Amino acid sequence: MSGGEVAGILVAVFWAILVSFLAVALARLAQTLRATTKLVADVTEQAVPLLADASTAVRSAQTQIDRVDAIASDVQEVTSNASALSTTVASTFGGPLVKVAAFGYGVRRAISRKEVPAKPSRRTVIVGRTLPSARRGKRKKD
Repeated sequence: MSGGEVAGILVAVFWAILVSFLAVALARLAQTLRATTKLVADVTEQAVPLLADASTAVRSAQTQIDRVDAIASDVQEVTSNASALSTTVASTFGGPLVKVAAFGYGVRRAISRKEVPAKPSRRTVIVGRTLPSARRGKRKKD
């Protein structure tokens, strides 16, 4: 065998090994692509019902939010009506009730006061100066 024949055999063996490695790699790539295709199909199969359920839940939530909004506006209207009513009641009955209470207080105060005869004040005179008595400062003032 000559050197050219040996070189040709080596190149042929190298190409055979290379082709076998590429064939194994392509076979594994094909398996991976089949598994990926199956996975995507399964995910799609499960995602569509989930998306439908999520859409239903969002619609239901929107309906509930609309109901809560209506209730909140009704509560606001009731609150403003109650405020107006309390203002009306306060202005209608507040003034006269205060006057009646003040009159009652004045009557009680007048009845509870007893006429006490005024005592002459006792003063001490010291060389031209008049000093108030010690009892006068302690007397309760009304």
